[in-house]
Amino acid sequence: MPPMNRRTFIGTSIAAAVAASRPAWSAETHHIERVGLQLYTVRDLMKQDFEGTLAKVAQIGYKEVEFAGYFDKSPQEVRKILDSNKLTSPSEHVSYETVEKKWPETLEAAHTIGQKFIVCPSIDVSQRNADGWRRAAETFNHAGEAAHKAGIQFAYHNHAFEFEPSQSLGGKLPYDFLLDETDRKLVKMEMDLCWITVGGGDPVKYFDRYPGRFPLVHVKDWTTKGPGGGDYGGATGGSKPGHMANVGQGEIDWKRIFAQSGKAGIQHYFVENDEPKSPFDDIKVSYDYLAKLAF
Repeated sequence: MPPMNRRTFIGTSIAAAVAASRPAWSAETHHIERVGLQLYTVRDLMKQDFEGTLAKVAQIGYKEVEFAGYFDKSPQEVRKILDSNKLTSPSEHVSYETVEKKWPETLEAAHTIGQKFIVCPSIDVSQRNADGWRRAAETFNHAGEAAHKAGIQFAYHNHAFEFEPSQSLGGKLPYDFLLDETDRKLVKMEMDLCWITVGGGDPVKYFDRYPGRFPLVHVKDWTTKGPGGGDYGGATGGSKPGHMANVGQGEIDWKRIFAQSGKAGIQHYFVENDEPKSPFDDIKVSYDYLAKLAF
């Protein structure tokens, strides 16, 4: 081997050895490429100025939005406004009643807007019993099958009450019941990472038990410090200490959770705050945190 080639070989070998000695995780650091927003966060602004609010959301840096109502806009109008602001809407929330009674037209509208997911956000308190949960599982399987045929994925969004053991289900958690009684291909979960935490559940344990079942997540923070927030009884099923916070300003360990994004199957991350003090300022704080977060 000529001298110059030998030096090159030695230098290359040393560089390779140094690289091999580095921590494996340093080469696998991830970021959220497209931070999304659940528009329920800016619902009051949407009522006043639908188009202007979406424009401002895009200016802050959000790339995706999840709808919770269209405020009398047609699917065609919604799509045009999204396109003009270079936004996409991967998913929307629709009521349980809509899933039961207006499903074909809902699927058609989703195609027009470009959505690939439709999410049922909750189950009414009157239905939170054994018969009600069983009916919900059956309804979700049927809706999921129709959605699958239309090229759309159905999903269910949790609050905290699904993590309270149900006597009517023999002490089983309603969330576990829904996961076990629905077809994993037809019914996915949009995990609200705040509410599961408030309910005492561990997202990572669910990712381990049900890998690939969680293509969507709601990202909102929670803190037990400072004064309490609003009345969360409808979401928690009872009184829980604490209140919502902008992402990164609460107590949830986002790096620990998002390090398991691959196992969970997460495709879309939607910021949400049910009670923002200053909506545009608050969603910017959360956006800035998530846009820089490495995990």
